[in-house]
Amino acid sequence: MARAGPPNGRTYLPKIKTHRGAAKRFKVTASGKFQRRHSFARHILTSKARKRKRKLGKSALVPPGDVGRLRMMLPYA
Repeated sequence: MARAGPPNGRTYLPKIKTHRGAAKRFKVTASGKFQRRHSFARHILTSKARKRKRKLGKSALVPPGDVGRLRMMLPYA
């Protein structure tokens, strides 16, 4: 039995899959920039300064050189 194709015999491109690991780690701002979290904020916090820990808790923007790769991984973001 033949597979059912698209209606009216049209051709179409397949959907692009989102990279699920990237989708969980990055968020798009209203202006289209990507936000990320800081590393080194999970454990061994006693040896880190209070100021450093406070800054690690805030989000940061992804550098422009990495945005192209993220756009490929998150096509619908």
